Amino acid sequence: MEYSNGMVGDMCIHMLDTVRRMFGLGWPKRIGSYGGIFVQKDGKSNIADTQTATFEYDGLSVVRQHRTWGAPVAPDYPWALFIYGEKGVLRASTLRADFVPVDKKAQSLHFECPYEREQYPEDLTEKDIELNAAPAARRHRLDFLAAIDRRSKPVADVEEGHISTAACIPANIAMDLERPLSYDPITRPMPGDEAATARLRRAYRAP
Repeated sequence: MEYSNGMVGDMCIHMLDTVRRMFGLGWPKRIGSYGGIFVQKDGKSNIADTQTATFEYDGLSVVRQHRTWGAPVAPDYPWALFIYGEKGVLRASTLRADFVPVDKKAQSLHFECPYEREQYPEDLTEKDIELNAAPAARRHRLDFLAAIDRRSKPVADVEEGHISTAACIPANIAMDLERPLSYDPITRPMPGDEAATARLRRAYRAP
């Protein structure tokens, strides 16, 4: 944890960002988290192997969980987001998406990631490429270049990325302090909580 923000600071950002953008959510009102090293107790890492973080909004809570034990709820979606709605459940990852309706008579929907191998054969020989993420990354780059020409904000605006990233840091602090936290995105402290606010800045080694 001296050099990272754990799995919440690594993987949660991506799915939280997707959910926030789909629902038009900004900063969460309150952030809570619980977890620890429950399984890999003999390892050298001090990063939680089990953690649940809750990001509370008006009328909606976004819950993120990771664990190193057991099987995924949906085998095709080991790393994904689930949206539970009145009409059904949407499961989505970078590989695929499925909508499972509540009404058994209603039609389910399935989407596959367009790998674009035919249009961009060089993807297949590029070292360490994530093929499932290549189409999205390509579209982001094209949108960024178009935004420069238009002098407008891109789809992935830096402020949106900042919110999704910075919202994950209080989750780790809440887990360590064992209490939910509020965060003021304007003045930057945790209102009324000096101990939590102090944790927003790391202590640097001399000099």
